[in-house]
Amino acid sequence: LRILANQVSSESSHTSILIWGPPGTGKTSIAKVVANSSGRRFVELSAVSTGVKELREVIEKAKIDQELYGVSTIVFLDEIHRFSKAQQDALLPSVESGWILLIAATTENPSFAVVAPLLSRSLLVRLDPLSRDDISTVIRNALREPRGLGFPIGIQTEAIERILDISGGDARRALTVLEAAALRAKALNNEKVPNISLEDVKASLE
Repeated sequence: LRILANQVSSESSHTSILIWGPPGTGKTSIAKVVANSSGRRFVELSAVSTGVKELREVIEKAKIDQELYGVSTIVFLDEIHRFSKAQQDALLPSVESGWILLIAATTENPSFAVVAPLLSRSLLVRLDPLSRDDISTVIRNALREPRGLGFPIGIQTEAIERILDISGGDARRALTVLEAAALRAKALNNEKVPNISLEDVKASLE
């Protein structure tokens, strides 16, 4: 993260960043942390729902903000592999000119999913699937932190193990199951601090 933050903190840097990894490994979170540390304006787009017209509008605003107000813009584009070759090519002029600093994320091999000119201008960051220990830490943080589930609740060891089994290294999936199981445990238990049981986890998967 420190290397990426230093990369985007330089106002003269035009090098894009391409984050490649499986679902739920923190690609979007990393992009937001890096962007926040840079002090640049942050725009988040998804290649699934963003068309060329919207993309051009974002780039035009970034150009104006830079020329008139000296404000640089980071555009985070999720699932860039969903963009066609023509759509990816449309990004090149703005990347090369420095109107935007592009941080893109993909679950596909960039060698096949991203056009060569854009790939050659990008710093490639590869993420591996999260380990069981990683997912366990995410779960326990969600239970402990006030910004996690938002209410006090415990969890049985068997319930954690089941979530780890079905998560497949995907923290987002693990948290989705955890939240559903926690809401069930809270609704069915009158204790001040209820415990998430294995049955709560199983029910959340149905």
